[in-house]
Amino acid sequence: MTVRTRIAPSPTGQDLHIGNAYTALVNYVFAKKNGGQFIIRIEDTDRSRFVEGSEQRILASLKWLGITFDEGPFRQSERLAEYKRVAEELVQKGHAFYCFCSPERLEEMRKEQEVQHKPPMYDGLCKSLDPHESLERVKRKEPHVVRLNVPDEGTTSFTDIIRGKISFENKLIDDQVILKSDGFPTYHLGVVVDDHLMKISHVIRGEEWISSTPKHILLYKFLGWDLPQYAHVPLLRNRDSSKLSKRKNPVWVSWYKEQGFLPKAILNYLATMAWSHPEGKDIFSMNEMTKLFDLKNIQTTAPVFDVEKLRWTNGEYIRKMGDTKLIEEILAFTHQIRPMNQMRQILPLVRERMKTLVEYGSLAGFFFQKPTAFERPKSAKLVKLAQLALTNCDWSHDEMEKAIRAAAEKEGVTAKDLFMELRVAVTGKTVGPPLLESLEILGKTEALARLRI
Repeated sequence: MTVRTRIAPSPTGQDLHIGNAYTALVNYVFAKKNGGQFIIRIEDTDRSRFVEGSEQRILASLKWLGITFDEGPFRQSERLAEYKRVAEELVQKGHAFYCFCSPERLEEMRKEQEVQHKPPMYDGLCKSLDPHESLERVKRKEPHVVRLNVPDEGTTSFTDIIRGKISFENKLIDDQVILKSDGFPTYHLGVVVDDHLMKISHVIRGEEWISSTPKHILLYKFLGWDLPQYAHVPLLRNRDSSKLSKRKNPVWVSWYKEQGFLPKAILNYLATMAWSHPEGKDIFSMNEMTKLFDLKNIQTTAPVFDVEKLRWTNGEYIRKMGDTKLIEEILAFTHQIRPMNQMRQILPLVRERMKTLVEYGSLAGFFFQKPTAFERPKSAKLVKLAQLALTNCDWSHDEMEKAIRAAAEKEGVTAKDLFMELRVAVTGKTVGPPLLESLEILGKTEALARLRI
């Protein structure tokens, strides 16, 4: 059997959701591990929530992450005739039926079920209509949808690769709408038809779709199609165990790109959400993950997506990166041209403090631009003292330190206070890279110019 997996995002958000990136990674790695193909399909049938440009941003984010697909992108909106054909086939076989209930009637039905503490399910009113009568009403273009005809008895079961056997009583499965009145399929019909036609062997998706899986299995059986294997990965959670959402955490991949996270670091961290390295490593390559990955080893407990832990992971990648490569990343990120030699001098002073590329600007910006804002008021007296101490000093770390300490002792101030005034005057900040090394790189002329009151 050829392994074929897919990711099927909906263009209803700003960009690729970090949760979808996580699911895409698992599908991608599983396919590559087994010499298979990874496919992308855009599920764009929810026209009420469609966001212009979302598809392009999703594809751009996948490319930036390095998750490449072998086929696609396929779009459901371009395959409407196929969904309609399958829906009509199901009606003809008695496995689906036309429903003419108005939105108002359905709302009243749900309210009544809520009062009676019943699960919100279709009550089957149109299920008992004479098929010929239903067909005539369809021909008269009476507004309608197509619903799945779920058996009243028995159970529907499947074996999840991660979770084992899962069963549902058919009487608790809703007669789900599979084709809407506008001719667009719902998720349930679209996903089954597409997965079958695209020969998807393994459906690897979030655990929120477990309750929908029996509906999909019934559709496969009604259509006489072979079932794929299912694996439902746990959803990413916030620290408080709530579902990952933009109200509590940035959820769009583009945000992480804009904040200076590296794609390999993001993939590495997402990999730890789904799977534990056999040797307990937190940092490992995609090749290493692909070699060792096993779906059966995914835990069912919900992983916590912690931005601070991601920052730590990103910092580890920054520290491991070669100087030339890191400088290239910084220049591409900042869209600025800087002298390569100067950047090579600066890098050792800031690399250990950096967790994202955006932090390079806050740590090293003063090298390229004189500060105009200061984190605290400057003491004119101490700044002048530092200037006088350094004016006739050889411009080396040791000589500058001696000069400042000698001036502090002579004037009866602490060296600590004088060094701080020197730092604020030159960099604008109270905390930053090693001061004397920074002064060496900045140069005597520029440093003294910043000390003039």
